[in-house]
Amino acid sequence: MEFIPEEIDGDMMVLRADGGLDATNAAAFIKEVEAIAGGGINRLIIDCSNLTHISSVGLGALIRLHARVAKQGGEVKLCGVSGVVMQVLSMMRLDRVFGMYPDIDQARLSFGPRD
Repeated sequence: MEFIPEEIDGDMMVLRADGGLDATNAAAFIKEVEAIAGGGINRLIIDCSNLTHISSVGLGALIRLHARVAKQGGEVKLCGVSGVVMQVLSMMRLDRVFGMYPDIDQARLSFGPRD
């Protein structure tokens, strides 16, 4: 699993997730993204178009990330979610927690203009 910073624009970052999010990499994911959030990024888009699987530990990592960013007044949005990952997120009702969009552009637009 790789998490690749795709784009940074002010306080917004697009992060591409490749592979899976599970017990083998969830701690590294949390550490990396919390460091990013601590650096002033509070609008985060995770591109899940290449995310092939997610475990309960991976779900916990996403929830922890959401809580951390929300505490700083920010938001985490997911885009490109499909297949099994979409089924898991929907079954756990996390599609109601995270803004979910078909692509990066729609997710970016959903933040609206910054004051």
